[in-house]
Amino acid sequence: MKRLLIATAVLALSGCVTTPKPLQGEFAAITPRVAVQQDLAGERVRWGGRLLELVRFDTHTCFLVASEPLAEDARPYGRSPGQGRFLACRPGAYDPAVFAPGRQLTFAGTLAGVEVHEIGGGFRLPRMDADVVYLWPETPESTRVKAPSPYTW
Repeated sequence: MKRLLIATAVLALSGCVTTPKPLQGEFAAITPRVAVQQDLAGERVRWGGRLLELVRFDTHTCFLVASEPLAEDARPYGRSPGQGRFLACRPGAYDPAVFAPGRQLTFAGTLAGVEVHEIGGGFRLPRMDADVVYLWPETPESTRVKAPSPYTW
């Protein structure tokens, strides 16, 4: 009976999803697409996605991100079209070798307005003043080995 109780507890706890401490808190349910259409400066948001470009300035670094929906643990998932793009800027210098294009990031911060970014003629992008820049560990690509068919015809 004791083993069954321990096994049940282990299974129950392993199913719990926790958000990393820096990303916890209350945030407005605003998408980057909505933030461009409305003036929502000052709202606290948590957004994430895949890094497209990292731009370093003298005093801060800006991340251009293709937005993705966030899972329960605040990690971006899927490559859902139509989520939009956003800029997240934070004081300090970030290493472009570590923050490489394609890496998954989650940001928490305050909306600072909308900027025009020169991508193919200029797009209006929401800009976030990020308090938190969370770089997710890389997950290995699943390798699937196709077994030869037992049927030769």
